[in-house]
Amino acid sequence: MVNTGRSESQPVAGGRERVRSKRTRSAEAILRTRKEAGYLEIICGSMFSGKSEELIRRAKRVVIARKQVIVCKPSIDTRYGHRRVSSHDGNSLRAHPIDRSRPEDILSLAAAKEADVVAIDEAQFFGPEIVPVVQRLVEVGLRVIVAGLDMDFAGRPFGSMPTLMALADEVTKLKAICVKCGEPATFNQRLINGRPAAIDDPIIVIGGRESYEARCRRCHEVLRK
Repeated sequence: MVNTGRSESQPVAGGRERVRSKRTRSAEAILRTRKEAGYLEIICGSMFSGKSEELIRRAKRVVIARKQVIVCKPSIDTRYGHRRVSSHDGNSLRAHPIDRSRPEDILSLAAAKEADVVAIDEAQFFGPEIVPVVQRLVEVGLRVIVAGLDMDFAGRPFGSMPTLMALADEVTKLKAICVKCGEPATFNQRLINGRPAAIDDPIIVIGGRESYEARCRRCHEVLRK
């Protein structure tokens, strides 16, 4: 008998990764039985443009059609509750919070719930791993609805949203209203104590009307150091 220097009670290195991989393969095996063609829809735009409202509207229509839909969101977004996706106008749906570093859990959830449609809100908060997850869902025949910010507070492309937009079958870009001049707004104005945020501030700061405004290109401000 070979002595490995490790007691039987100690976990094998990489065991967790192998279990996760096995679970993901099992989910994909279930999803692979679908025959429908997949479809990827992206809903993007600035804050207060109605992205979550539109995602909720589309998800409710799936329910009316008597199909199975699951709604997911990154677990760091707790503004309207841990297990709700809500619009700024108060409409909401039950959602499954997903660790932003583990978007592959959506695959297992979609398989377990026998989903026809997967809706993902605030997708910009997920890491780059969200892209192959979404691609896999579409490849096995699911309709995937993704909503998120296309730009961060400084007007830069946000997270994996640009990649998902390039891969999409359909992109809907919504506009808000600039609170300064009333023109259509596509930018997110972050405010700290009433003043524009600096360009080197953290990219992800969860907030609502107390921290952000919708602005047009002309009225959008970023402090540059």
